Amino acid sequence: MTALIYNFKTRMALPSNNHNYIIAYSTPLAKLIILSYTAFMTNGNKLMKKLIADESKTPRLPQTGDLIEGRIIKIGKTALILELGAMGTGIVYGAELRENSSLSKSLEVGQKISALVINPENEDGYVELSLKEANYKKTWAELEESKQNDQTIAVRVTEANRGGLVIEFSGLIGFLPVSQLSPQNYPRVRGGDKSKILSHLNQFVNKEIQVKIISLDKKTDKLVVSEKAAQEKEMKKNLKNYKKGDIVEGIVTALTNFGAFIKFDDNLEGLAHISELDWQIIDHPKQVLQENEKVKVQIIDIQKEQISLSLKALKKDPWQNIEDQLQIGQTVKGKVTKFSPIGALIQINKGIHGLIHLSEFSKQNQQIEDILKIDQSYDFKIISLVPKAHKMSLGLK
Repeated sequence: MTALIYNFKTRMALPSNNHNYIIAYSTPLAKLIILSYTAFMTNGNKLMKKLIADESKTPRLPQTGDLIEGRIIKIGKTALILELGAMGTGIVYGAELRENSSLSKSLEVGQKISALVINPENEDGYVELSLKEANYKKTWAELEESKQNDQTIAVRVTEANRGGLVIEFSGLIGFLPVSQLSPQNYPRVRGGDKSKILSHLNQFVNKEIQVKIISLDKKTDKLVVSEKAAQEKEMKKNLKNYKKGDIVEGIVTALTNFGAFIKFDDNLEGLAHISELDWQIIDHPKQVLQENEKVKVQIIDIQKEQISLSLKALKKDPWQNIEDQLQIGQTVKGKVTKFSPIGALIQINKGIHGLIHLSEFSKQNQQIEDILKIDQSYDFKIISLVPKAHKMSLGLK
């Protein structure tokens, strides 16, 4: 039987002249182990399998950049100590804890947390960790997954500006533009007064909002979210119950210089443009509507969850059969209601207006304001009449 002698000092295995087992120390520094060559050859396969199995059970040492989990065993002023099991003991130094006070306040002994390895073994023998970097890496992974799966997330509003809301998600800062607010939260401010818009947006500070991610870029730390997108699925579901031409009852939620917002079916809201509020020409919706007023409206269009409504569609069209009352060349009395860049609007009857063009005054080398006055009535001659287009051209008598 041939034996091998393994010297741990030289790390070499040499044949032994003694065919029996020899266990000895060749020198105090050299430890000898004698392995039987016959036994090795006989049991080699079993030994190799055992070594491979043992190797697979050996815990992998942490590497820089790894995200690992540990249990807090000590919270001190200068450091946070974590038990990492077979990987050893981890440490987060106090400087990072002080810089992230909001994160450290929620920590307790015994709590399991995730941390990022920044040094597998520092001078003190600890696995040096970072909670801030771990949170950053983990948060971005969550955001990327949420965007990929088109999921809704909850964010907290930290600040408002005239362009929208600054939001925070697990320590990361993002932005919610005004245009991406839900119909319920969109600022309907008369005249678009910026200070009033900001005042409206400030009411959302420190509140939580459900949103969807519409733009995400880790390289530039860009996070843009939308509250409107988060509600689209529910809106689409509810909109299936409605179609163009349906008549619904709703409540006026806001009046703006361009129209009225009307809410119906609990969470659906549409816009009735100022031109769809009445057959007569008005300067502002408040002339015919009030906020919180109950009204019946007709759905005149649905485009990508944008609902267009009309009140005047449910009112009798005063232009119907107008040819029975008015004809080209006829002289009519009308009241001047408004000057425009191209002329003056003249009300003939309720809901019936005509336009006298500026050219009518240039013929006489006079200015329109020299001849006509707002709210005064005059005689005019009908030059053209197109009932289907609701158009009438007038001339001076």
